[in-house]
Amino acid sequence: MRISKPSIHSIGLIAVLGLASGALAQNAERETKSRAAVQSISDEGEDALGRLAEAIAKGKAEATRLPDAPLPRTDNPADQRRAFDAFRKRLPTDDMDARVRAAKSLGEASLAAERDSQAKALRQALGLEPADEQALSKSTPAVLTKGWVPVLFVSSSMPLPTLRSYAIQLEKVKGVLAFRGVPGGLKKMGPMAKLTAQILRIDAGCEGPNCAMRNVQLIVDPIAFRQHGITQVPALAMIPGDPTQAYCERDDESPRARHIVYGDSALPGMLEEYGRLGGKEEVRDAQALARSR
Repeated sequence: MRISKPSIHSIGLIAVLGLASGALAQNAERETKSRAAVQSISDEGEDALGRLAEAIAKGKAEATRLPDAPLPRTDNPADQRRAFDAFRKRLPTDDMDARVRAAKSLGEASLAAERDSQAKALRQALGLEPADEQALSKSTPAVLTKGWVPVLFVSSSMPLPTLRSYAIQLEKVKGVLAFRGVPGGLKKMGPMAKLTAQILRIDAGCEGPNCAMRNVQLIVDPIAFRQHGITQVPALAMIPGDPTQAYCERDDESPRARHIVYGDSALPGMLEEYGRLGGKEEVRDAQALARSR
């Protein structure tokens, strides 16, 4: 049978409409499923949040009901005694003892090196440090390490020529000049450094780090003044050992002189007077050095 063109067009239109209707139905079904899935997720999220809120509230309620953790008592004498006894019975190990001693030695060496470094830097900054090794060795103070050391107690208020004269005499006997304090206080080291340079420079008119210095130790030692009851200067004492040890490292039990000689006289006369007071043995070496050329 022959099909006319209008019939063909009608059939095609019907097919197209059928396909479109199927597609719309599928889209509607997918949209419905998607909405259902979103609603399910939303419901589950709300349920989860509700359960979390309930768990938090329950935890807070339980926490308020829990008692505080009990702490051990510290006022029981028996417990305290047992603790101290156990601590005392703890035997130290040789390894730990060796480590402690090594650490102490290292700390003391490091402190001494730092102290020497700072002192040297201060002397260089103030023009008291010689530039060459030979001058440095000449200016290094030397005191007697054994026996008795002549210590002349002086003050920065004394005339500079008098202090320089005593420095010349003390150099021969390896003696020490001792000051009670620092001019201007410990916070001002500049004036003391300047005074030290003026006293020790062999040439009073020399300036700068290359000036030759006398081999005399100057110390600031208020403890030595207090130990020996020094109320006026100059005063001579023959102190056993090393009187140049830092006063912050000593105490009132440090060795001290048996006699004190007062008077603004030459050092040989003061040594002679010290011997007459009963200190002939103490001044013997110093007098021998004073008489030598």
